[in-house]
Amino acid sequence: MDLRATLTPVFEDRFGTIPPIIVRAPGRVNIIGEHTDYNDGFVLPMAIDRAVWIALRRRRDRQVTVHSLDYSESTTFSLDRLRSAGKGWSEYLRGVAWALQTAGYALAGWEGVMVGDVPVGSGLSSSAATELAAARAFASVSDLEWEAVTMARLCQKAENEWVGVNCGIMDQMVSAAARAGHTLFLDCRSLTFEHIPIPADLSVVVLDTATRRGLVDSAYNERRAQCETTAHFFGVHALRDVDKHTFEARASELDPLTCRRARHVISENDRVTQAVVALRDGDAATLGAILDTSHASLRDDFEVSCQALNIMVDISRLAPGCFGARMTGAGFGGCAVAIVHAEKIQEFASHVARKYAQQTGLTPNIYICQAAEGAGPLLSSS
Repeated sequence: MDLRATLTPVFEDRFGTIPPIIVRAPGRVNIIGEHTDYNDGFVLPMAIDRAVWIALRRRRDRQVTVHSLDYSESTTFSLDRLRSAGKGWSEYLRGVAWALQTAGYALAGWEGVMVGDVPVGSGLSSSAATELAAARAFASVSDLEWEAVTMARLCQKAENEWVGVNCGIMDQMVSAAARAGHTLFLDCRSLTFEHIPIPADLSVVVLDTATRRGLVDSAYNERRAQCETTAHFFGVHALRDVDKHTFEARASELDPLTCRRARHVISENDRVTQAVVALRDGDAATLGAILDTSHASLRDDFEVSCQALNIMVDISRLAPGCFGARMTGAGFGGCAVAIVHAEKIQEFASHVARKYAQQTGLTPNIYICQAAEGAGPLLSSS
């Protein structure tokens, strides 16, 4: 959906001119590789055709003024006196400004209008989309060279240290560096990546369970701490450094809970590399089976699924054209993802929506996604 038609008239009403700059940054869905990013592991996300958009123009002072159409409210802050305003959407803008300035970038002020169609709290990374859109806005008015890895790191820093969510690098990297029609095979330690094309006969479907969770106050940080403790037990920097054979040889020395947590991360890293091979080979059946195994691991070993997600995954697997499905995102609610034969996509979506509503009483949102381009400017008069 192109949100320029929404942004432009509002910008004209507020500022009396057409917007000289429009930027966008996409949300993402992770095909495979859950809770591996902060363990320095491998992930395989793709950017989706839902994004955060900002129409803006440069100011002559050091003020930033943004009106959010989604929240029907505005925020204003000074780049010379950055302070937290508490919680809320504007903290992502302030955090990005803080991270950029901390890194030595000279920023100009700007004013604009923001809107997005990435569902908030669904696990599709509306936060990273907001951060990268803000970074693109600052880069556009401040004449900054855009370097995707650097900007992704700084946006992660904003979320970690300003907003207070101890997220890994995956969300920001795929929003910054994705390529249309491709997944992003990312090494979360080196931040090297490869674009892996999605076969034309496959569709990626995001299945929103209509349940929500918050990251800051969730068990996400607890899981991360458990992983760090286990890495310390093995004498390595991160669980990425523990292979399957080493783990199995010493698994009996771990308490049962820690053992399950580590087993998920170590096996999930293997699944990512297997999924890349399946994608390259166009082997949808193998790719689907890998997704199914991932969900079982997230449900039983990492224990971040929930009843709604399990129901959604079970229904999807039995739907026409589905090769495999799993929960995606941090867990405890939000979305699942399914790999579906493109010719069966409408039949699949109708089946899942009907069955899920019957079993849960909830109305799901089903997004048939296209793999989108990463963050970028859409229009500039300069």
